This record gives sequence, structure tokens and C-alpha cells, in this order.
Amino acid sequence: MRIATALLVGLGVIASGSSAFTQAGEGPGAPAMEYLGTLRVETGTRTVVENGPQGTRTIVQITGGRFEGPRLKATVQGPAGDWITNRADGSYKLDVRFTMRTDDGALILVTYNGVGETTSTGAKLRAAPLFETGDPRYTWLTRLQAVSVGERAGTAVRYEVYALK
Repeated sequence: MRIATALLVGLGVIASGSSAFTQAGEGPGAPAMEYLGTLRVETGTRTVVENGPQGTRTIVQITGGRFEGPRLKATVQGPAGDWITNRADGSYKLDVRFTMRTDDGALILVTYNGVGETTSTGAKLRAAPLFETGDPRYTWLTRLQAVSVGERAGTAVRYEVYALK
């Protein structure tokens, strides 16, 4: 009887302990997310540097774009680009940098790394944006880690961007 009681108590502690780590989301420890907005960019010229020591690199010009969200509305400015590294498994590493000018005049530097995978219609994209600004109206952006899920179709790229809470 003592063994059965100890086993039930132990299972109760394990069950209650694991639920303490569960947040809004799926699975133990899954983070909650806040929708920041949709980023749309247009790409231009591509420069390919083949067979370098790190692999083949493609530098993609970003010619413009727009970020639209509940707390942030901005236009993508040049110079801007993506320094892509093609990987042996067929995927590619993203290294993107651009500046946005908000509709109320603030400048925000956006950088992100991520992974892309070619699809029949373009590419599937996953990335982790970071934001930098000295404008006090947008310093809240500098304190968060964002994640984004996107796709490329032709020269158009679209991401849905979320902040991890």
C-alpha cells in the first residue's frame, strides 16, 4: 500500500510540475507570441559568387517594401539586401539587413538570419528578426526577439512577423 501511495504522489508531483512550465502555445514551455505585422518586400538584382570557401553566395538587392502592423507602419528603404549562403543540403542561410522609416519618421534597422528552402512556387522562409533604433517611441522593439514565417514568389517576399513573449 505504501508503494502505491508513493507512486501516486510521485506521479501527481510530476504532472503538476510539468504543467507549471506550460504557457500559451503548444507543448511544455511553448512561448506565447504577439503578432507584429506583415512585411512585404520586392527584390531586384542578384549577384552570384560561385564556389567560394563558404559555398556559393547570392547577394539579393531589396528594392523596397512595406511593414504593416497594429503598432508599427513603415517603409523599407535602400540600401538593403540579403546575403544568401547556399548549403549542401539544398537549403540556404539568410542574412538580411535593411532600414525602415516609420510613417511618423523614426528609423529602424532590421537584421535577421534564417533558413530558406526552394519550393515549386518560389521559397519557404523562416527567420528571426531583430530591431535597432534610438527613437524612444520604438525602443520597445529593441527589447524583443521576433520570429517570422514567409514565402517568396517571383521577386515578391512576404513574412508574417511575431514577437516572442
